[in-house]
Amino acid sequence: MMTQQSHQPVFLTGDEFSIPTFSLLSPEGELHSEADAPHLEHDHARRIYHAMLATRILDERMLAAQRQGRLSFYMQCTGEEAAVVGATAALDDADMIMAQYREQGALMYRGFSFDEFMNQLFGNELDYGKGRQMPIHYGSRKLHYMTISSPLATQIPQATGYAYGQKMAEDGHCTLTFFGEGAASEGDFHAALNMASVHQVPVIFFCRNNGYAISTPAVEQFAADGIAPRAFGYHMHVIRVDGNDVLAVYEATRQARKLAVERNQPVLIEAMTYRLAAHSSSDDPSGYRSKNEEEAWRIKDPLLRMQKWLLAKGWWSEEEETREQERLRRDVLDTMKRAEKRSPPPLDTLIIDVYADVTPALQRQFDQLKQHIRRYPEAYPRGARSLDLGVSTDSDSQGEA
Repeated sequence: MMTQQSHQPVFLTGDEFSIPTFSLLSPEGELHSEADAPHLEHDHARRIYHAMLATRILDERMLAAQRQGRLSFYMQCTGEEAAVVGATAALDDADMIMAQYREQGALMYRGFSFDEFMNQLFGNELDYGKGRQMPIHYGSRKLHYMTISSPLATQIPQATGYAYGQKMAEDGHCTLTFFGEGAASEGDFHAALNMASVHQVPVIFFCRNNGYAISTPAVEQFAADGIAPRAFGYHMHVIRVDGNDVLAVYEATRQARKLAVERNQPVLIEAMTYRLAAHSSSDDPSGYRSKNEEEAWRIKDPLLRMQKWLLAKGWWSEEEETREQERLRRDVLDTMKRAEKRSPPPLDTLIIDVYADVTPALQRQFDQLKQHIRRYPEAYPRGARSLDLGVSTDSDSQGEA
């Protein structure tokens, strides 16, 4: 590789260059005068907005359920719906998505039902993960959505590897991986971008820069101009986009997908957005950010911005908004009531699906677990029922295997 030569020491910092933010809609939902709206059909635009609205309402109701003690844990997408749904809408529905943990909007857009959400959240017998995962760790093979992993950033190098397989298969698909700017501080991020650039694979790295890695503000994470400039070190295409502008996110991702699929070139997208809710149901954001800051971002609410755009085009109405919100809230509550009454997965699902045959060590542990549950059935009422062995409270039989 030929490089430009210099005969005097020149130290560069990158301060001379700032990456612009691509934006199409104003906070009032109006198209900027110099902007061209992406080509979105009526039904497609409504599908996008419906997924955003349904995600917002699901989040509101499930956080309330967690506060009522009906659910152990929850994480909201509130404030970041445009980034997640807009990016997903620009993909082919068969493209792989590897998410972090706040991207339920992607599943909502692809048709994951409220029943499927609830079964996972309550870990019941219909949960695809068989109750093994904590709430919000969704996954769907049929919707090409990899099951969530708790450790931060593991999905980023996995996305590079999966995209390499797509390149080899020549199937015309790509992988998009979501992560936050905090995850970009992990070593996995750099390994993934380097591998993707060296091997030229069809992957889109989508960073949701919401300003905080839980309680750590971006200014305490990195000194550079956000995450986008890191792409230059890996000779990678990059774009920064207004993450609360669903049209801009859609168009940026659509063009990124063309680069990925048609030219096998990885792309980094940095979506500048804001987490309007707490990091999780275990977090209190009042300890690290002000109400004034939050209110300034509420004016930029991505749902309101798209709603105003749809209203101006005559593709939505205030009456539809009211009816749809009422219907969605009712559906969420009805579905939740059904899900929390379902039985837990059979107890033996704890030890199957790992090896072709259950190992002797696992079988011994499982037998000890059953003995323990028989001995203390009052402490494990649901577990005891799942044994389906007629648990007795008689003291003579409590210790039997």
